[in-house]
Amino acid sequence: QMMKHAWDNYKRYAWGLNELKPISKQGHSSNLFGNIQGATIVDALDTLYIMEMKEEFKEAKEWVEKNLDFNVNAEISVFEVNIRFVGGLLSAYYLSGEEVFRKKAVELGEKLLPAFNTPTGIPWALLNIKSGIGRNWPWASGGSSILAEFGTLHLEFVHLSHLSGNPVFAEKVMNIRKVLNRLDKPEGLYPNYLNPSSGQWGQHHVSIGGLGDSFYEYLLKAWLMSDRTDEEGKKMYYDAVQAMETHLIRKSSGGLTYIAEWKGGLLEHKMGHLTCFAGGMFALGADGAPKDKTGHHIELGAEMARTCHESYDRTSMKLGPEAFRFDGGVEAIATRQNEKYYILRPEVIETYMYMWRLTHDPKYRQWGWEAVEALEKHCRVDGGYSGIRDVYNNHESHDDVQQSFFLSETLKYLYLLFSEDDLLPFEHWVFNTEAHPLPVLHKDDGNTEENQK
Repeated sequence: QMMKHAWDNYKRYAWGLNELKPISKQGHSSNLFGNIQGATIVDALDTLYIMEMKEEFKEAKEWVEKNLDFNVNAEISVFEVNIRFVGGLLSAYYLSGEEVFRKKAVELGEKLLPAFNTPTGIPWALLNIKSGIGRNWPWASGGSSILAEFGTLHLEFVHLSHLSGNPVFAEKVMNIRKVLNRLDKPEGLYPNYLNPSSGQWGQHHVSIGGLGDSFYEYLLKAWLMSDRTDEEGKKMYYDAVQAMETHLIRKSSGGLTYIAEWKGGLLEHKMGHLTCFAGGMFALGADGAPKDKTGHHIELGAEMARTCHESYDRTSMKLGPEAFRFDGGVEAIATRQNEKYYILRPEVIETYMYMWRLTHDPKYRQWGWEAVEALEKHCRVDGGYSGIRDVYNNHESHDDVQQSFFLSETLKYLYLLFSEDDLLPFEHWVFNTEAHPLPVLHKDDGNTEENQK
């Protein structure tokens, strides 16, 4: 019902545009997608399919066939377009078998290739998909590319090679690993900034939240998606978790485990909502953890889930802030006004879903249901769902954006949390960082040419 409310209103007021403004009942276009349109449609395809919303899926597919156009003169975020558009199209193809989605995914993948035309092959953050000219975010340390952005292409690009028979996509992302493996890591940690020209780190900031997050997720998932044959990805992941445990993971005086941010050796005791995905990641990786560490990784996941649940529980609205702190006597609470907002983010629910599937402890469903009730009470408006400016306030101040990832991730993870485990089982599917399921590539999948027929 939530999906239907979000979708019907998008369709009514913003059809074909990127996102919906549910209060003003009109379209919203973020500059992340340049002039490419239809982000909500492409992001929601697999959710519609999984929820068996067949009519809606059919309308969405027809829109993609007729209107999804990448021949635009515009600068896009390589990362956002990859995880939402390429990821969304790949999943829609694998779930439905509809050829249009494969064709569009490969076409878009080809448009993204010029981003890799740098001295090191570390891609630019921003790309004009008409001219093929790339650059980095002007605010990023010394012209650097961002770890979470160039580190979150691997799953999609491996599948693009698999579906197109063109090895270049997989080669581009394997080269990123080569560059990273040649570099010295401060304390075994990966800084958030890497200069694509010099191949050297920018400032030594490390975060498992924004700027870093999905890089780590993709190391683990690359190994899982390869049917556990990608030993390099596996080693990089478990080594990184070891370094996190040593340098970033801390326990508050109130007994909450959290992941701090590292700035040139100094810890900032703050954790972002984005970092809350890590509970699910630790649990998902528990099974392959080094000698007898499985229980420890599950425990780490459970502790993260609890901390992130506390960040929700300690607000008036029972929805979590963008970031929360562990200093000056506060725990799991946002202390700065610009960290008190909630933009319909999925990461906490994502962790509940993984923890439920891997432990079947009923509290994760209970916590998920608390989030459903809070979303219905505070974020649902006549025209869809809106983010909130201050979750500690008793009166809603809506931000008037229904993010495409609300349909792609938040609602999908909630649906999976309350579904049977055999819906998209983990042994066959790996979710990209936008919750788009991609199949595990089994060794007996045959050669790519055969798969194309």
